[in-house]
Amino acid sequence: MNICTYVSAISMKPKQYLIAVYKDTKTLDNLMAGSTAVLQLLHRSQSGLVNVLGKKSGRNTDKQKYLERKNALITWNEHKVLSDACAWVELKPAGKTETGGDHVLFYFDVIRFKTNSDKSCLMVSTLISEGRILG
Repeated sequence: MNICTYVSAISMKPKQYLIAVYKDTKTLDNLMAGSTAVLQLLHRSQSGLVNVLGKKSGRNTDKQKYLERKNALITWNEHKVLSDACAWVELKPAGKTETGGDHVLFYFDVIRFKTNSDKSCLMVSTLISEGRILG
């Protein structure tokens, strides 16, 4: 699991997303191998997870084990997901583009999604005001 700040819906029919993924990360390795991904829209109460999911490498930290100890995971469509997330979107990589910068852009087709709540979703502005990320 990773925190993605740069995510954008790019098509309604078919439903598609564009996600920028940092280079030299385990997330990038997983996506390059062609695995599906689950985009999770975090609830405001999950802002504390940014420190583990976004500021630590999956190469050095077993994020799933950490989340299991916190009883924060459930299984949805055979994927371990955050139980209190506002939404889950299962994605299939459809293409990628090198940016020349520190991210790789991935295009994804939506396989399925589930909205759990449309209230109190975590926004970048909340993370900035809480001092979890720089604005």
